[in-house]
Amino acid sequence: MSKDLALNHQPLTDLFCQPSSPEQWSEFQLTEEQINHFNDQGYVSGIKLLNDEQVKTLREELAEMVDPNHEGHELFYEYHSNESGDPESVLFHALGAWRVRKAFHDLLWNPAFLVPAYQLLGKKIRLFHDQLFSKPAKHGGVVAWHQDFSYWTWTKPMSHLTCWIGLDDADEENGCLHYVPGSHRWGLLKKTGLAGDMDSVREVLTPEQIADFDKKCPIILKKGEAVFHHPLMMHGSYENRSDRSRRATVINTLTDGVLSNFEGEDSPGTTNFPMLPKGQKMEGDFYPILFDPDHSLNGRTHLLRTINDI
Repeated sequence: MSKDLALNHQPLTDLFCQPSSPEQWSEFQLTEEQINHFNDQGYVSGIKLLNDEQVKTLREELAEMVDPNHEGHELFYEYHSNESGDPESVLFHALGAWRVRKAFHDLLWNPAFLVPAYQLLGKKIRLFHDQLFSKPAKHGGVVAWHQDFSYWTWTKPMSHLTCWIGLDDADEENGCLHYVPGSHRWGLLKKTGLAGDMDSVREVLTPEQIADFDKKCPIILKKGEAVFHHPLMMHGSYENRSDRSRRATVINTLTDGVLSNFEGEDSPGTTNFPMLPKGQKMEGDFYPILFDPDHSLNGRTHLLRTINDI
């Protein structure tokens, strides 16, 4: 059995430097304008999270994990070499890289991620799970339109946040993320599949919601940049027929106090996901605290007062 890095709830390397002063923490804050955009449109994009060295290290680890024979494969919650099932439309998708490789583990404690996540959630933050998405050049598959929380109804209440991080430049040519601005106000919709049919979600939309698809917009990012979005945000990404890959990692968080709601059809869809009894708080080794607003070390108390004033 491979060593499970989930048993470590602090960085294992020096890849992501931890601030030592309130001023250093404050460098990662979102502006009031960015927070307002998130609240109004359901997302905020172009947030720089990674430098070139960090991108390079994460790419190298991802290249190892794409091989299903890699060490630690058994620790993934889900692992799909090609979730579409079509060799001409490949979508690599896996959950649980933080348990398997050190850089993906330590990414969760990246201060450039933690500060904006706290600003947008406003409470003590726990990890929900991470994800890997990779679309190879020339034959990369789609990620169909969906809402993240439609897959997460086995937790309650809805107090979640998604951070999508590009490991390549992402644009319309190689299958970047797209949003329907304001769709986080649509309410929860039935899930209709993640791979294969890009537009299957139209089956559960009202005519007014279908009309809103004309407003969809591409999220063009440079490698190392990220976008944060609301758990009900309607989003998806088109195929990659370019000569470039499109690799990304995603961090999904929830606030401290969210409970397990596992029952019947409300389940993760995989037997390898660490489950907790219904009604139990989402906590423990697999749902660690990532950022605690009551933590007073390294000047965080002063920083959080500043953040709360925004």
